[in-house]
Amino acid sequence: MAFEWTSRKPTEGIATLYASNITLNKSASSHFERAYNVLLGLDRENKRIAIKPITKQEVERGAIPEEKRHKITVRPSYARVCNKKFIKEAAQAAMIDLKENNAVKFKTLWSPEHHALIIELSEIKGEL
Repeated sequence: MAFEWTSRKPTEGIATLYASNITLNKSASSHFERAYNVLLGLDRENKRIAIKPITKQEVERGAIPEEKRHKITVRPSYARVCNKKFIKEAAQAAMIDLKENNAVKFKTLWSPEHHALIIELSEIKGEL
């Protein structure tokens, strides 16, 4: 027999969109361990969300206006960004139904070019 042993760590980054927040699994959240805040971006044409980490030094330099910065909560097994207005806009752009207590999972990938985590809203992984 040829067993293939599995890792405890998920290798694929997954973002779960709820009506009030975006939750990233351990793989996806690993890019934000040193983030002080994040930028949220929406590509309506390609149905993608970008989450870009911001360092404390960038904030202190005043490089990012306060109204564009979003708080990210990073825990050992996940990270979470809350912004109901942004998520509502993203769900409408991608035609996703995020009723109360409904959540949808999406594939993520890290973009070195944009230095951001990209959530592909066209690649639904499943609903909760």
